[in-house]
Amino acid sequence: MNYITVGKENSCNIDLYYEDHGVGRPVVLIHGWPLSSVFWEKQVTALLKAGHRVIAYDRRGFGMSSRPASGYDYLTLADDLHKLLTKLDLREVTLVGFSMGGGEVARYLGRYGKERVKRAVFMASVTPFLLKSPDNPGGVEGSVFERIKQAIQVDRPAFLTSFLSNFYNLHVFGGRKVSEEVVRLSWNVAASASPKAPLDCVQAWLTDFRDDLIRIDIPTLIIHGDNDRILPFVSTGSRTHEAVKGSRLMVVAGAPHGLNWTHAEEVNRELLAFLE
Repeated sequence: MNYITVGKENSCNIDLYYEDHGVGRPVVLIHGWPLSSVFWEKQVTALLKAGHRVIAYDRRGFGMSSRPASGYDYLTLADDLHKLLTKLDLREVTLVGFSMGGGEVARYLGRYGKERVKRAVFMASVTPFLLKSPDNPGGVEGSVFERIKQAIQVDRPAFLTSFLSNFYNLHVFGGRKVSEEVVRLSWNVAASASPKAPLDCVQAWLTDFRDDLIRIDIPTLIIHGDNDRILPFVSTGSRTHEAVKGSRLMVVAGAPHGLNWTHAEEVNRELLAFLE
């Protein structure tokens, strides 16, 4: 297995698991909460077939990466990404961030700039700013996130079942575009995460990325479903498109949050066209 050490906690290394396949222009895939790089399956296959080098890694606390008790803020997560790019000496990279992973893309570019990055993709992304505030009246009340934290603390496995139902819009796509087996795999991967990581990441969702986004001056693609029940398009994808000057927007009709699985054909077609 391939690991990169990004830090240390007491006597233990903090290691990120990653996979590095293919040749050609590098594409780095950053997964969403509370899953792992496993759920880039449909994109990895398409990207490799199109002749790209594909790097997918597990965020700290998730998948097969280390499970430290801290570091679930976006500054640390962006630093983790930077250490991966530096270790592999990747250049002219396309960063693709799904959901929470979009925050890593935004904060990385805001913190480290575009020296190593040629393109950016925000897919069903958490950006630009979720929390309702006087200067962000379209955001979500803070009490909503407190209830999510409480539900995770009371019964994380039960919360995951409810979350995944909305993640895939199972009332619409269950048994059609997403099988029971995929939902079960999603639950298993999510449940195997560090108990602390999913909880701490909820606080990270409230990060304000607006200043990061306005600094982006590389080709950028935003992909979002218009039936996203986790991160509604009007609050996230639409506003990210407005914030990133010259960005390209693809709205996938009827798609849920987990559109990279349910609507993989449409997503992959747009992604590959953008990379070309």
